[in-house]
Amino acid sequence: MPEPAQFAFVFDRPGLVAGVDEAGRGPLAGPVVAAAVILDELQPIDGLGDSKALTARRRERLFDEIRAKALACCIAEASVEEIDRLNILHATMLAMRRAVEGLRLRPAKVLVDGNRIPTLRIPAEAIVKGDAKVAAISAASILAKVHRDRLCAELHTLHPGYGFDVHKGYPTAAHLDALNRLGPCEQHRRSYAPVRRAELEHACRSPR
Repeated sequence: MPEPAQFAFVFDRPGLVAGVDEAGRGPLAGPVVAAAVILDELQPIDGLGDSKALTARRRERLFDEIRAKALACCIAEASVEEIDRLNILHATMLAMRRAVEGLRLRPAKVLVDGNRIPTLRIPAEAIVKGDAKVAAISAASILAKVHRDRLCAELHTLHPGYGFDVHKGYPTAAHLDALNRLGPCEQHRRSYAPVRRAELEHACRSPR
């Protein structure tokens, strides 16, 4: 059985703090990505903020700067198969846990964007809209977003008919149209209703 998501609120404690965020819960295709970042107070990074509010060019520049200046960072994924088997919430918690456990330094506390946290052996706190409030979470949101966008660019080269490089797997009108015309590819999440519906309709139209 998948581990349930938890709610947690802890008091401040001394030591390293890791920020955690994810990218890719809403798309119909591709993995969900999570990142964990421990920033270096001696090497501040200007311009951190909610990754969705930044331009793609700015995110790319910050991605490299975060990787260069952070004390530790880790990017992790949960696959399409895991999303379909566990559901997107539990798969997201799994990716977050992998990101935290993949850090080369052990934080004293973990701050997670949102209102749920994964099962961890480290004290953790969920912070709603944390990507706009906490620098380490902002950094994690940028790493996760850029990494996933790059995965979608690779996915486009394998399946060019869907436009993954443009919509990143989200259910835009163009994506839904391609999905209905072509049927799902192996990177589409069958547990999502639009994908199941398109797969059924495409199968019905296909010649026997």
